[in-house]
Parts: sequence; structure tokens; C-alpha cells
Amino acid sequence: MTQITHQARLYLITPPVIPDVEAFARELEAALDAGDVAALQIRLKDINDYDLIAVTKVIAPIAQSRGVAVLMNDRVQLVKSLKLDGAHIGQSDMPLKEARALLGKEAMIGVTCHNSRDLAMDAAEAGADYVAFGAFYPTTTKTVEHMADLETLTIWQEMVEIPCVAIGGITAENAGEVARAGADFIAVSGAVWNHPAGAAAGVKALIAAISAT
Repeated sequence: MTQITHQARLYLITPPVIPDVEAFARELEAALDAGDVAALQIRLKDINDYDLIAVTKVIAPIAQSRGVAVLMNDRVQLVKSLKLDGAHIGQSDMPLKEARALLGKEAMIGVTCHNSRDLAMDAAEAGADYVAFGAFYPTTTKTVEHMADLETLTIWQEMVEIPCVAIGGITAENAGEVARAGADFIAVSGAVWNHPAGAAAGVKALIAAISAT
């Protein structure tokens, strides 16, 4: 497999549930201060908009004050009022064209493309700022319906300028091979928030793995 010689960056995703917002805020601060993180996606599927807004108002400023882009998963209609940097949408969420019309050209919008270069090309041509491929490994964070091949990252990196994000089951043990395959950003959740030594240790381990490529 061709090895890509650029440096991938971390893209954090919140845990699926945040029972204690203040405790999570402290973990988030530690994680973001532990090393280079490009983005934070707020992905909380099972709460209502009111509670989601309350959580976001606590954690988004922590990330943005450190120069980390904050993206909302799915609920595009909340992005502007919360002064977030953009949104991440899936294939069954709001269409990209509609999301762009709502958020404007300056917002960052990423699109889930599973393992399909066709879906990714469609998203790129429609104006996505990045495409996300995955899952690459088994994960307990969400139900996996699509598995992706590392070669998909390599081919995309060689052919298309729009950045690609790798997501799904990525840990410090396999992040290096994902980076070598061509991911511009490596999206992680459990590998950071469930790390036995804490979120900061999780970030440091992932960055060390990526930097070693």
C-alpha cells in the first residue's frame, strides 16, 4: 500500500452520553490541552434540543477558546444560534445543499460517506468541506452498518484535494496505520474518553501513534 507522507490530526467526538456536564468539561479541557486537536464534534443523539443546547453552551467555548473547530452532528438548525463552526451530516440527515443554504459558505460541513468513493465524490462536488469514511474497526460507540477499507483513504488522498476523516474503532494501536493510509483527520471517541488513565493520556497516546508514522 502507498504510504502518505502528511501529518494526520485528531478529530474528537463526544461520548454518546454525557451524564455529568461539569465533569466532562474538565475532561475535555485536559484532553484539548494534551496535544494538537483540530475539531470537536458534538454527537449526542438521544437528548432533546433543549438539553443539547445546554450541554453545548458549556463545552463549545472550551474548545473554541483553544482554536478547536466545533461541529454539531446532524442538528444543523442549532449551529448558527450556538455560534458553532459547522455541522457533520450523515446520508440520512439534512441534504448537504440544504445545510449549506442554512449555514452559509463560511461554515464547515462534513459528510459521512461510509466506504463509498461515489458518495464522497458526490459530497465533494456538492461543496462538502470534508468527507468521512468508516468504520475501519469494530466500535462500541455506535452500531456499525458499514465497514471501510484503508485503501479507500489512500485512493482518495491520491485523487482528491478535499480532506478525508477516518472514523470507527480507531485506537492508539491502529491509528498509525490509518494515518499512513492517508487520513487527514482521525476521529476518535472511546479511545480518549474511555482511556484508563484519563482523556489527556488518551490524546497523548493517539498523537504519539500518529507522529510515529
